[in-house]
Amino acid sequence: MIKKISAGLLLGALIPLPLLAVQAPRNDEAAPPAPYLQTGAPTFDMTISQFREKYNAANPDLPLYEFRAIAGDNDQSNLTRAASKINENLYASTALERGSGKIKTLQITWLPIPGPEEKAAHDKALAYMAALVRFFDPVLSTEQSMQHVTSLLAQGKGSRYTPQAEGAVRYVVANNGEKGLTFAVEPIKLVLPSP
Repeated sequence: MIKKISAGLLLGALIPLPLLAVQAPRNDEAAPPAPYLQTGAPTFDMTISQFREKYNAANPDLPLYEFRAIAGDNDQSNLTRAASKINENLYASTALERGSGKIKTLQITWLPIPGPEEKAAHDKALAYMAALVRFFDPVLSTEQSMQHVTSLLAQGKGSRYTPQAEGAVRYVVANNGEKGLTFAVEPIKLVLPSP
């Protein structure tokens, strides 16, 4: 079940809404919409409740809590946005197809906290990102999924938006520097080649 909350608020903490809609910037032009926002974008064949149940069973030490819908002021899209607070600087978010409730994107957002706790917070964020990778590629070990996330983040270093397609999923790294880092997993519409 998804409960509604006001735009940007999640359990008393501000969610950085620009990070929830990962977009590729261009020089002086308006950024194109993120792939999951485009008409006809594919969905994973599960709702957020189904995902959470399976994810939490596989990752009891890295739980995801109930997602709460984020009510937009002028949200005319065919999506429902929802977020889950993991801790003060780590959030999970999603965009769901309105009507079916199927997942169009899953995102983990880490907000850096300068100081002595930054490394531990960063390591926890990496563990959640690796668990998300492992959910969609269960043949990877914990160590392999951590190496994969580290590699994806390294590819995205210095760039605000870096997509990487792998099979039926796309990993997206949105690096906003001091404002945070978002790691997303999205389905890709597979097209069979013509004979």
